[in-house]
Amino acid sequence: MTYEFTIIVPVYNEEENLLRVEKELASYAEHAAMTTKILLVNDGSKDKSLEMIKAICARQAHFQYISFANNCGLSAAIKAGFDATTTTWVGYIDSDLQTDPNDFNKLLAHTDKYDLITGVRADRKDDLIKNLSSKIANGIRRAFTHDGMDDTGCPLKVIRTDYAQRIPMFKGLHRFLPAMIMLQNGAVIQIPVKHFPRMAGTAKFGVWNRLLGPLMDCFAYLWMKKKYINYQIKERG
Repeated sequence: MTYEFTIIVPVYNEEENLLRVEKELASYAEHAAMTTKILLVNDGSKDKSLEMIKAICARQAHFQYISFANNCGLSAAIKAGFDATTTTWVGYIDSDLQTDPNDFNKLLAHTDKYDLITGVRADRKDDLIKNLSSKIANGIRRAFTHDGMDDTGCPLKVIRTDYAQRIPMFKGLHRFLPAMIMLQNGAVIQIPVKHFPRMAGTAKFGVWNRLLGPLMDCFAYLWMKKKYINYQIKERG
């Protein structure tokens, strides 16, 4: 099968969620707006996640995986997924499935005009402290990047693959995907999507790394913005 769209699913110690990931994404692939494959990226899990991932890929034709030797973090998992993608479009969803894979079709409906389409969790189902820390972090990021995005932490995005693959590797890149596409003169839009409480497993981010991490990353982004080189190849021979 010739695929048009790849969904990256970073996985770190998510054995309690993986069967639901398999069920929901296999179901979505049946009615996806583009022919879709799923790339599970095991980020050095210490539980049974890798064993389960291998079993899922053995029985599901649309599923593939890559696995890190060690835990490298969410940004590394996303970047590795980008680099391994061969389809025209690439998406990203968290393995906790607090967003709905079916909402990918809402985002894919805008690929004719935009290079990145990001979800916005319109009615977040997280606790007060998590919501407040995310709101503050988003405000800090917007002040530095002027990207106009309300919720870059939303784990539901669609990106034109050649744009995604030009994003440099750095910790925290998942918070700056719209800004990094805009540095390439790409067009960005945000679309409201559904959000659910975490059903199983443990959240990997706390209040501290939702606030201090984004602040430090903003300074790294400003440095990259100053040094960024944007070019287009006109001819080949």
